[in-house]
Amino acid sequence: MAKLSLGLQLGYWGALAPGNAHVEMAQEAERLGFDSVWSAESWGNDCFTPLAWIGAHTKTIRLGTGVAQLSARTPTACAMATLALDHLSGGRMILGLGVSGPQVVEGWYGQPYSKPVTRTREYVEIIRKVLARQAPVTNDGEFYPLPYNGPGAWGLGKPLKSITHPLRADVPIFIGAEGPKNVAQTAEIADGWLPLYYSPYRQDVYSDQLTSAPGSVAQVRECAAQLTRIAKSSGTTIVLVGHVTKEGALAGPRVLEHIVDTVLYFEGDTHSSFRLVRAIKNRFGAVNEI
Repeated sequence: MAKLSLGLQLGYWGALAPGNAHVEMAQEAERLGFDSVWSAESWGNDCFTPLAWIGAHTKTIRLGTGVAQLSARTPTACAMATLALDHLSGGRMILGLGVSGPQVVEGWYGQPYSKPVTRTREYVEIIRKVLARQAPVTNDGEFYPLPYNGPGAWGLGKPLKSITHPLRADVPIFIGAEGPKNVAQTAEIADGWLPLYYSPYRQDVYSDQLTSAPGSVAQVRECAAQLTRIAKSSGTTIVLVGHVTKEGALAGPRVLEHIVDTVLYFEGDTHSSFRLVRAIKNRFGAVNEI
């Protein structure tokens, strides 16, 4: 069974600021071994500033935005806040993102609430480019063009790369998602999911949308199919490495055996210096030969 980690969700502030209460709660959660503490935003406080304050008064507990609203800041601005907080906390940052709803997006941020799934993908792609810092950031997407050359542009913008080197290029990105398309995309592009109205006793509710999760049959099939197309078009031999269970069966989805041309078992005793290669499937010759 996977390790169960606990997180403390502080939510967003009400009419009054919480004073030192959230810091004290986070410190106690850290003492009790909690993995993370999460701060939210709606149309009052932001979610990054409280985490910076909590991070300054804790040492090990991870700091998550739960969630940072996409419309509250551009992707590059969000990446800047993430980069800074990750540095200041010694690599404890978790970036939780969410599109919010039309009431907040159009009523508070004054932006259209359109194509939330597409917008989320574009947003995450830009943030990952900023954190990777491999090249000046460009984007020709519908929502966040970089550089901007639309109406009112001076035409002087150029692709930029973050001045500050990120502490981690792989800051975990979680997405608060609901609805079939959004959940399926989250399983594809994010490192974690912040579900709403989810019960571990009813996992079947989202089972169809999570078929693209890492290691799933759908993902293995798609990856193997793409590699097969590359191999055939380029005349290249591609070897996919897996492992077998104690019972001697291929671990994971057996669908992989039906996609490839040859299945080779690499066998031997751990105390022996010799290994055997045995074909159990071979479209080009005999099988079960050593």
